[in-house]
Amino acid sequence: MTRIWNDPAEFADEMIAGFVAANERYVRRVSGGVVRSTVVPTGQVAVVVGGGSGHYPAFGGLVGQGLAHGAAMGNLFASPSTQQILSVAKAADAGAGVFFTYGNYAGDVLNFDAAQDRLRAAGVACETVTVTDDIFSARPDEKQKRRGIAGDLTVFRVAAAAAEAGYPLTEVARVAALANERTRSIGVAFSGCTLPGAPEPLFTVPEGRMAIGLGIHGEPGVDETDIPTADGLAELLVSRLLDEVPDGVSADGARAVPILNGLGSLKYEEMFVVYRRIAELLADAGIQAVDPHVGEYCTSFDMAGTSLTLFWLDDELERLWDTPVDTPAYRRGSVTTAARADAAADEPAEVTAIPPADDESCAAATIVADAVATIAATVDEHVDELGRMDSIAGDGDHGIGMQRGSHAARDAALTARDAGAGAETVLVRAADAWADKAGGTSGALWGVILTSLAGKLGDSGTPQPADVASGVAAGLAAVMAYGKAEVGDKTMVDALVPFSGELTRSVDAGADLADAWSAAADAATRAAASTADLLPRLGRARTHGQNSVGTPDPGAHSLALIVTAVGALLDGNERN
Repeated sequence: MTRIWNDPAEFADEMIAGFVAANERYVRRVSGGVVRSTVVPTGQVAVVVGGGSGHYPAFGGLVGQGLAHGAAMGNLFASPSTQQILSVAKAADAGAGVFFTYGNYAGDVLNFDAAQDRLRAAGVACETVTVTDDIFSARPDEKQKRRGIAGDLTVFRVAAAAAEAGYPLTEVARVAALANERTRSIGVAFSGCTLPGAPEPLFTVPEGRMAIGLGIHGEPGVDETDIPTADGLAELLVSRLLDEVPDGVSADGARAVPILNGLGSLKYEEMFVVYRRIAELLADAGIQAVDPHVGEYCTSFDMAGTSLTLFWLDDELERLWDTPVDTPAYRRGSVTTAARADAAADEPAEVTAIPPADDESCAAATIVADAVATIAATVDEHVDELGRMDSIAGDGDHGIGMQRGSHAARDAALTARDAGAGAETVLVRAADAWADKAGGTSGALWGVILTSLAGKLGDSGTPQPADVASGVAAGLAAVMAYGKAEVGDKTMVDALVPFSGELTRSVDAGADLADAWSAAADAATRAAASTADLLPRLGRARTHGQNSVGTPDPGAHSLALIVTAVGALLDGNERN
């Protein structure tokens, strides 16, 4: 279990501050993460990695000479926000473009892609390769759906080495894609991990049993077996990986980098016993082990488990792999130490003036700010429930992510209201704060919903029920376009579609906003409850879909709770 923390909601921020304080030789803090504290040659491609915190040394521990130029660091097990990624990328850019690489998870893809789009629109060249090494997370014919686990290291290191060697951006992307295609991993666990402040682990494994195919965010395994001997574990790991040798590679005579990765609590001595047999099995298969790695490279807080990665080399990949590396948590060879960069302070956040608003819109802004405060209070009331629901087939962070986002939105909305902002500006400020502070999939999607709704409210006049219904419909369309989910995928969309549909129907029939909203909230609540019978088809829960049957989708459930609470607020305002 995790034993030491202050406020669990602030754990990631405080952890990053301590990490930077301990490693100023390598990194400096910028908004959203860290970048190298040493000089990067002008014209070198910047390799930016990232993901949720809780996986040290991934991701900040891999920033330094020969490896990443920057790392966007999200909340615990949650993707960094689009704004965080943008900030890190801008700080790392050395004029030759930005290369993004990260594990293939829905929230990371949403936020990194959005950041990439915004950078390209600003004239910054960008390319991306997502890491998909986990063989248990999808079939071989659906490799693009696989998640990234400890194989992140091979792709990150090859991409960064190519950048150090002067490869242009398109060539960095090419060799990174090749490294990803030649990387395969499998993981096992003997116990789950526990987030700071959580009363119990995200999943449990029965005494004497071992989960196979787990995820690094506390997702439970897809199979289970008795705990084998060390030799038996080695044989399981190697045999599964040799069943899926990459196309174009013959195991007999191949050269491969084996990486035996500890997930947080497994002792090095135990892993050495396992690796002893792994080395024998690789040799028996005619595989020459190159630069074996045994240690912690991508952890999952305090999870007791391990993963084995095989990185199948060719001449180019091996040459790049030999590039010296010097980072806080990972060193190989000997680098010529670069000079320290000027310790320029992080760019201050741009302050945007409050647009003018008339009295009617300012009155509506008060209701909007009250609604956002109601959302935060509702999330606080149900935060433990949301985390528990999310832990059944996901990573258990939905509650704390919603809490961080809604609190930031509440504070931003109240500040904007007090500054005289209109309804649109208050909700836009809340949306931006939610997306930035929460990160992850839910942070991005709630940011989209609130921004879309804000656009229909305006900063002049009193918003009409039709404006609100139109804004919710716009939010639904944006969520479906952005997140690619449809009804039946077991996501927020399953509750948002009936909510928007009923709201529009009721308003069109002449109902006032409070009555229309209440009817829509009832429809959302029924739809959210019915997601208990669905198998998830998107997101982290997809791999473990059978575990979630019987439990509603936490994103749909939290939306239903929120719209119900806001409905009560609107009804109270109508009565007054």
